[in-house]
Amino acid sequence: MEKTRLQELYEKEIRSKLQSELGLKNIMEVPKIDKIVVNVGVKEAVADSKFIAVVMQLVAQVTGQMPVRTLARKSIAGFKIREGMPLGVKVTLRKRRMYEFLDRLVTLALPKVRDFQGISPKLDRRGSYNLGIKECLIFPEVDYETSEKAYGMNITIHTTAKNDEHGLALLKSFGLPFRKK
Repeated sequence: MEKTRLQELYEKEIRSKLQSELGLKNIMEVPKIDKIVVNVGVKEAVADSKFIAVVMQLVAQVTGQMPVRTLARKSIAGFKIREGMPLGVKVTLRKRRMYEFLDRLVTLALPKVRDFQGISPKLDRRGSYNLGIKECLIFPEVDYETSEKAYGMNITIHTTAKNDEHGLALLKSFGLPFRKK
């Protein structure tokens, strides 16, 4: 199986550059992207569960992998939510699909965001990064005419970095457009 463009870039250039940049002795210490989790919450599913099927199809188009439903852990009467009710979908991408998704996100989707100034350079103190997108219509796979509502999504990029400095250096080397501090 052929490697993706970003996978080859990581193995040939990024890994050795990061090792010298971060002052790491062993090549195995160099951080890498472990997985990408795409999560979409569907508040309309409380009233009508048919919305979940629409969002599942949408996320499958964007990621190239069928998502799983996420269920409510407990009942909340004020929001009319019952335990076990489907409230969203998520998909975990690894290896080839992960690199393909990241490539499309950086090169095609993020540049389509209106008035784009860059993404926040804050990580979660463990080297992982969370990115919230207001409209999933920025992905080229989504047909603007067929989707009746624009759903937001949360993209979590899990890395093997020990701290935020290493994680930020890794993500910058993959071309994520961070905003200047």
